[in-house]
Amino acid sequence: MRESRALSLLPVVGLTLLGPVGAWASAPVAISAALPQAPSAGGSITGAVALESVVALTDEQRIYYRMQRLLDRDFEAMRMHRPGYSFWRHVYSIPDGSVAFGSAQDGRLLGVFPTRGTWPRNGRWFEPSLERTFADTRIDGRLVERRSRMELLLEPVVGAVVHNETRGEFLRPKAERYGSFLREWGAIYERFGVPAEIGLAQAAVESGFDGRIRSEARALGLCQWLDRNWNRMKQLAHFVIEGYNQTTQAPYCAAYLAILTARYGSFIPALSEHHAGGTNVGRRVINGEWLGAEDIRDQYLLGSRLALDLRALSTRRYRDLVRTYGPRSYRYAEMVFANTETVRGFMADIEQEPIHAMRVARSVPLEEVAARTGLSVDEIRRFNPALVRQVPRGANLYLPSPVDDFGSDVAFWHRPAHTGFAAVLGEFLELDPSAQSWDDLSFEPVLSEFQRRFEATGSEEGQVMATVLEYYMDEAFRSRRSAILAEFRASNAIRRLFEQGLEEREEAARRR
Repeated sequence: MRESRALSLLPVVGLTLLGPVGAWASAPVAISAALPQAPSAGGSITGAVALESVVALTDEQRIYYRMQRLLDRDFEAMRMHRPGYSFWRHVYSIPDGSVAFGSAQDGRLLGVFPTRGTWPRNGRWFEPSLERTFADTRIDGRLVERRSRMELLLEPVVGAVVHNETRGEFLRPKAERYGSFLREWGAIYERFGVPAEIGLAQAAVESGFDGRIRSEARALGLCQWLDRNWNRMKQLAHFVIEGYNQTTQAPYCAAYLAILTARYGSFIPALSEHHAGGTNVGRRVINGEWLGAEDIRDQYLLGSRLALDLRALSTRRYRDLVRTYGPRSYRYAEMVFANTETVRGFMADIEQEPIHAMRVARSVPLEEVAARTGLSVDEIRRFNPALVRQVPRGANLYLPSPVDDFGSDVAFWHRPAHTGFAAVLGEFLELDPSAQSWDDLSFEPVLSEFQRRFEATGSEEGQVMATVLEYYMDEAFRSRRSAILAEFRASNAIRRLFEQGLEEREEAARRR
């Protein structure tokens, strides 16, 4: 892990992030002496601009710095619109069985209380002043009642609060088993232009890094796609996709997030579309436009705030405006951005291991893998959670060291990016991010041409990107999403409902 931080202190963004973890991370690029000291959190991005102007970067490196600057602007927007977002890091680090309360102003942890028992007597305050203030308070009843009562008591003292049941046992056990792979998975994400910390934070929130996990909706794996999504991807892919293997899933998860980020010019609505769907996010962006916002981040974040406020006023009355966009959709980006810090902690604390990928030309039994490598069955399955009896022909076998007899090593993330792929990806990520243009059928030929160019590189990563672009175009242009958003934007009834909602929200604020 230590060598992966070769460029981590350069002033690429306002936050000190992981630094590149891919194949070029330790390349001999003598640039640190030419640049000023990294700015503090919230600082400017001029250092990154200077970097590109004084150093001749490869296409791959240019993509990395471009996307880190974009991520920095996203963090600035989160700090402005959702200053309490960092609270969600505590939710995923405290063991299950409690409710955590935090400040919506700065995300600091205020108190943690058990899901059973009397509050606050059986809980723990993290600010002595609150412990003194509520020393004689007693809150009993059902959990939902205790949460509401505690919120009402805290807000006059500390301002707006946020609270949630803790989920540490969702993440920590799997991080202990798979955390040593984060550097490798991060390098895969970065190959597609997605900074490691944001891609892995999404994986942490979605799956706890567990390739075999399934949600109540039967979503599967690292980034939790539904079976029908994976099945469609398998139909399109050039390679065998084993949905339970995180290292197989990671390139497709990364490519999809890269496409959505190119669409919006921001990771914030891109992540939210992954969770809530493009139609829901599109409505929020339109609402943000109507509120007068010009930047995509402001449009989405203001529009999503309005949706949450209107749900609180009347879900029934504002159903046509809000639809299925709910509190979890609203908080999803917060959860991911907060847990970039969690990911950085895991990568710093857990010794990292390499992952090599052999594409097998025949079915390979588990017993043969164990005999050839000397690894235990449990260790082999740690690298290959999908492996029950055998690796199917054409699939990847993942091991800590390459074994030539199993097939050629196709771990593209260990090599510098294919030059053709990096050039095409760089152009793709610089497409006009106007969300409305991406909803228009006239934009399909543009994406089709990029798909053809990715395919023509003949590279592993190019094939993945071509596959996921075709999948995205199915979603965008072979569904009613574009028509639904056009109808929403043009509807006089929706616009009247929007204006009514603004008036009712303002009246409710005055009453408070």
